[in-house]
Amino acid sequence: MLSKKIEEALNKQVTIEAESSQVYLAMASYAENLGFEGVSQFMYAHSDEEREHMLKLIKFINERGGHAIVSQLSAPPTEFGSFKDMFQNLFNHEVMVSKTINDLVDVSLQEKDYATHNFLQWYVSEQIEEEALARNILDKINLIGDDKGGFYLFDNDIKQLITKPTPPQV
Repeated sequence: MLSKKIEEALNKQVTIEAESSQVYLAMASYAENLGFEGVSQFMYAHSDEEREHMLKLIKFINERGGHAIVSQLSAPPTEFGSFKDMFQNLFNHEVMVSKTINDLVDVSLQEKDYATHNFLQWYVSEQIEEEALARNILDKINLIGDDKGGFYLFDNDIKQLITKPTPPQV
C-alpha cells in the first residue's frame, strides 16, 4: 500500500512524464514543418517513449493500492528556434526529469517504501541513458556548426537512434 506522500509524489511524476511526451510531440511537429523527416521521426518516437513511462507509473500506482491521477497539462511551446536550441532544450528537460526522479527516490527512502524504491531504479537507469543520448546529439550538432549539408546528413543519421518503446511492465 502506498503512503499518501508517495502517491502524491508519483502522481506528480505522471504529469511530468505526460508533459515530456507533449514537449517531444511539439518538437516533432516543429521539425516536420521544417522538412526534417529524421528529426521529426526521432521526436515522435521519443514522445511515445515518454508516454510509456507515464503509463508504467500509472499502472504501478494503481497496483499498489493508490489512485493514479491524469491531470491537466501545460501547453508546450510551438517553436524551438535552431536545432541546437531545440536539442539543448531537450537536454535541459531530461536533466530536470532526472532531478524529479532523484527526488522521488529520496521520498521513497524517507518513507521506507522499498518496493517503490526498487521500481524507481528503472527510471534512474533510463534517465542516465536519456541524458547521455541528448548530450551525444548536442555534441554532433556542435560539430556540424552552420553547415547545411551537415544538417542534411544529421537528419538522416538520427533515424538510427530511434528506439521502439517497450510495453510498460510492473
